[in-house]
Amino acid sequence: MKPNKYMMERRDFLKFGVMGAFGLVVSASDLLCAIEQAQAAELPTTPQSLTPDAALQKLMEGNQRFIRHQPQHPDQSQVRLEEVAQAQHPFATILSCADSRVPAEIVFDQGIGDIFDVRIAGNIATPEAIGSIEYAVVLLGTPVLMVMGHERCGAVTAAVQKEVLLGEIGSFVKAIKPAVRRVKNQPGDAVENAVVANVQYQIERLKRSRLLTERLQSGKLKIVGGRYDLDTGSVTIIT
Repeated sequence: MKPNKYMMERRDFLKFGVMGAFGLVVSASDLLCAIEQAQAAELPTTPQSLTPDAALQKLMEGNQRFIRHQPQHPDQSQVRLEEVAQAQHPFATILSCADSRVPAEIVFDQGIGDIFDVRIAGNIATPEAIGSIEYAVVLLGTPVLMVMGHERCGAVTAAVQKEVLLGEIGSFVKAIKPAVRRVKNQPGDAVENAVVANVQYQIERLKRSRLLTERLQSGKLKIVGGRYDLDTGSVTIIT
């Protein structure tokens, strides 16, 4: 497959966005149909087709291997590198914190081309993050999307403690504050409560996307929340 076909794929994706910006009335279902047709023409068939539940199970099984210190390090060979050089078919999309202690491919024991990894401080659903996720879910067909927060998150802690931060660092704190307000009167650890609430809040923001909603309603996508434990390495489903 020629690399310029992927340039066409991205160009088509941007074209749809430009059309919408000029007020062209196109339903989400029509848009998805057109994108899927283009995808079918441009990309080879995926080696295996996973349901959303099966994709989530694959993630969680990988995390169990990581916890038990029995990693398989799948899809990290030269063969795999060559296999995905011209096309990618990740089975999961993860929106996680940019924290250096939470590398998705490692904690889920996956390899090259397995996870479409979107990382940003506080695992917040900015417009750019949402666009990246829409690309992965709609064009690449990932059947499961996880928003993963983590224990003792610095971004969430800053939001809870109302810290004044320099430069643009405060931008992600602002994006977390609505979640903090939801649990400000909740008993227990304020940061831990906010970590969970922030995952739930960011999922709500993602569900405002027409493209993601279409996939959810068709049964082609599952969105879940996760909490990563820094002490044990375990991921717990929280929504």
